[in-house]
Amino acid sequence: MKTTLAFALAAGTCLGTTAMGQEIDEFRIGILGGENAQDRLNSYSCLQDYAAEALGVEVKLFAPADYNGVIQGLLGGTIDMAWLGASAYAATYLQAPEAVEPVLVKVNNDGSIGYHSIGFARKDAGIASLEDMADKVFGFGDPNSTSGYLIPSIEIPQEGAEITMEPGEYFADVVFTGGHEQTIVAVNNGDIDAGVTWADGQGNWEDGYNSGALRKAVDAGLVDMNELVQIWQSKVIPEGPVVLRQALPQEVKATMTELVDGLHERDEDCAYGVAAGDTLGFQPVTHDTYLSIIEARKAAIGG
Repeated sequence: MKTTLAFALAAGTCLGTTAMGQEIDEFRIGILGGENAQDRLNSYSCLQDYAAEALGVEVKLFAPADYNGVIQGLLGGTIDMAWLGASAYAATYLQAPEAVEPVLVKVNNDGSIGYHSIGFARKDAGIASLEDMADKVFGFGDPNSTSGYLIPSIEIPQEGAEITMEPGEYFADVVFTGGHEQTIVAVNNGDIDAGVTWADGQGNWEDGYNSGALRKAVDAGLVDMNELVQIWQSKVIPEGPVVLRQALPQEVKATMTELVDGLHERDEDCAYGVAAGDTLGFQPVTHDTYLSIIEARKAAIGG
């Protein structure tokens, strides 16, 4: 299902200065929260260079402070492409069904396209399960995060009749940290008792698994996983899609889809940074993959 554009660039056709250069003046990539802004920009700088070469126009990166910044950028036409979480895609779709189209999804090392929300705490805190979290502070990343809020807000209360997400009822408090990296650092520093983040759940815990926010935190030297313990894991969540604004010229969409689709084969180090760890790269995906998340999001917001 790869696009048929297949790098006409390599055959000497400069799409940027001809077909596409006449239709777009620049291309803008949004990066969801998860790491601090500079690390996010660094991870995507190689993709920025490849995209500028392929499109023949300036490519800009945007790393808003929260998920909603990327969502609103896509809706408002100031961001052209982003790798969204499933819930962020659902939020975008529910506000404007024709705004973006999902084109690619990250593939785990075993060929699957799912991941987990992971609850974790410091090992020396004496917390080994949700039962140990009674009257303690639980941290969540962003209201528009799938693994950082939507799925745990649904599944955690199902773990026990007494467990609710209302602050002061079962947990002493339920707080938003601002993003995955912030949650990991807050737990590691003892600022909150436990938190949730995302990981593929494959590979070794001490490595932060193969891919995800924990892996990126380990790579950045922010945490030693041997000092943390897993206390909860969600069911499998469909990995979020790489999306493109539907209004973009078809040649632009085809070129960027092909570029990201082939990134792992072209430059594994670049793909590692963009995909947040060890993966098999990306593969095509459609809207239907996210129907269950869209329904969950509608139910959560009373839509």
